[in-house]
Amino acid sequence: MIPKLILGSCLDLLKEIPDNSIDQIFADPPYNLSGKSHITCSSGKKVQCFKGSWDVIEDIEGFNSKWVAECIRLLKDNGTIWISGTLHNHPSIGMLLKKLNLWIINDIIWYKPNSAPQLQPNRFAPSTELIWLASKSKKYYFNYELAKFLNKGKQMKNLWEINAQRHITSHPTEKPEKLLDRIILIGSKKGDTILDPFMGSGTTGVSAKKYGRNFIGIEIDPAYFNIAKKRIENTSIISEPNVQSGALKNWVT
Repeated sequence: MIPKLILGSCLDLLKEIPDNSIDQIFADPPYNLSGKSHITCSSGKKVQCFKGSWDVIEDIEGFNSKWVAECIRLLKDNGTIWISGTLHNHPSIGMLLKKLNLWIINDIIWYKPNSAPQLQPNRFAPSTELIWLASKSKKYYFNYELAKFLNKGKQMKNLWEINAQRHITSHPTEKPEKLLDRIILIGSKKGDTILDPFMGSGTTGVSAKKYGRNFIGIEIDPAYFNIAKKRIENTSIISEPNVQSGALKNWVT
């Protein structure tokens, strides 16, 4: 079970993946936040928001239309696609999913209690990201019992409280493994194929390999590609939580 990692633009490389061949997709696309007029907080100071050239997109609507359509083409009929975003990009993705006749299952709110402070006194401090969960039909794989088990026996709601966490120090939008662990365990089975078209520093690949899934990751930035490659190579396979035995893993939030 060797992960397939590809360096390049997903707009080109997704075309090489066969139709209906992917069981689950997690995508954390550029939010298009970088620019001269955007500021952020770094070490308690106001600084220009520039995450990288990959986060500067002139036609964000056109960009989203292309990669989302390709992902839907290669997604299996019983597969699911999970797309992370903020208010800057989330509405655009939602409209595209509706336009492509996707069945929108949930919008998940990821609440980050340890989010960065807001320095501008004219708005609320952002502490959430949003995740669209959609499929091609109502017959999709969703491990409800495992979701309930991970939530200590209670029905899991669409508000997830998980601390933001960086497993490396250089990627500005890295997702915590706890978030991807939950998504992959609930949305796929052992041996399934997971795709991340914006692999970044490789968190999706780490979670996929950890729990015995096949993984295809695409990343446009060579530096992050190499980081992801090393992280995934150094990941060991472990057993996923067993609902029948009641053995709950310590990482569950």
